[in-house]
Amino acid sequence: MNVIEIKNLTKTYGKARGITDISFHVEEGEIFGFIGPNGAGKSTTIRTLLSLIYPTSGSAAIFGKDCIQFAPEIKREIGYLPSEVFYYDNMKVKDLLKYSASFYKKDCSKRIKELAEIMDLDLTKKIDDLSLGNKKKVGIVQGLLHEPKLIILDEPTSGLDPLMQQKFFELLEAENKKGATILFSSHILSEVQRLCNRVAIIKEGKIVTVEKISTLQENNYKKFKIETKSPLDPNHFNLSGVNNLAVSNNVTSFIFKGNINEVMKRIAEIEIANLWIEEPDLEEIFMHYYEKED
Repeated sequence: MNVIEIKNLTKTYGKARGITDISFHVEEGEIFGFIGPNGAGKSTTIRTLLSLIYPTSGSAAIFGKDCIQFAPEIKREIGYLPSEVFYYDNMKVKDLLKYSASFYKKDCSKRIKELAEIMDLDLTKKIDDLSLGNKKKVGIVQGLLHEPKLIILDEPTSGLDPLMQQKFFELLEAENKKGATILFSSHILSEVQRLCNRVAIIKEGKIVTVEKISTLQENNYKKFKIETKSPLDPNHFNLSGVNNLAVSNNVTSFIFKGNINEVMKRIAEIEIANLWIEEPDLEEIFMHYYEKED
């Protein structure tokens, strides 16, 4: 079953760019990545999905129910962490979380304590006195305290130090094992690479591709680095599927997508001192997608 189903979703803001014809689905139990640079339309898509803003056209459904028609019902089963968190400054953390929990008609006090412990969050402090990172932790606990079936995260790690990011990822993996579906939006590719099964890449309000992370990394792309005795003519690797070609002194590097035998034939024609063939990381593949589309 698809927990999220987005079909031809469009949101226009006059002349400013919103999102155009966005379509993808997130399967039950999946950790799905939604990546693109800042301003690509990730937050607009998420806010439309949560019916915080309404689409110009197209539709979105969560748990098989229309996002606008069944918004209050759906929201009880969703944990949402916005990219920026704002709170009533005068409240204490525990009071704010207690207030949040009151919307879900179940006792969340034990879970709040557990989460605060994992995230190293002091419940007795006033929101006002918290650093940006600690405010983010409050948002994380607030999003997870009712053990939602769907967790939607918009740039969730900004403000968290590396140790806390690590704890947060472990927490998400544990929630996922318990059955939660996760939509993880980020411009930091290593995060998505680490956590997600599939990914949608968004550029300038449009989906460029939806792929399995494993497909992006393994099946299609290889990263070549070739060391030669003397500098190589870049045109030697003038093949379709060669991208990001760079020659620096005696080292030629590029990313290749396609039939690897074609490249090997070209390599066989030159005298090489050394050769490296690796899986490119998502960052490099991602840049390739962006360049290819321009």
